[in-house]
Amino acid sequence: MKEVLEFLEKAGVYYLATSKDNKPYVRPFGTINLFENKLYIQTGKSKTCYKEMIDNPNVEISAFNDGKWIRVSAKVVADDRVIAKKAMLDKYPDLRRMYDENDSNTIVLYLTEVVATIYSFTEASKTFKF
Repeated sequence: MKEVLEFLEKAGVYYLATSKDNKPYVRPFGTINLFENKLYIQTGKSKTCYKEMIDNPNVEISAFNDGKWIRVSAKVVADDRVIAKKAMLDKYPDLRRMYDENDSNTIVLYLTEVVATIYSFTEASKTFKF
């Protein structure tokens, strides 16, 4: 889990794929946090991507950094606890311009059933499951 977290943090931006009506949708994200030994992402409940993840919790994340790329397949689980939202917003204080742990819009989601693979053109790939 640590290598996956570090890769996504170092990349800064990753791309989250969701689906609706059997069509894929990809958008850039930038939040990743380790909380209670789970990887969390963050969005707003009013956003289309949140609605897509609630309807179909299967997601994929991809990022590229230093000549390597990662693919993370997982299911997301919404966590509406203030403590989980606060942990994310404390890590990304700039988000507080749009979100607050006590508002009705902010939501964090943790990844389950994770299969993450880091690829390279020059090294063997590494796969992590958690």
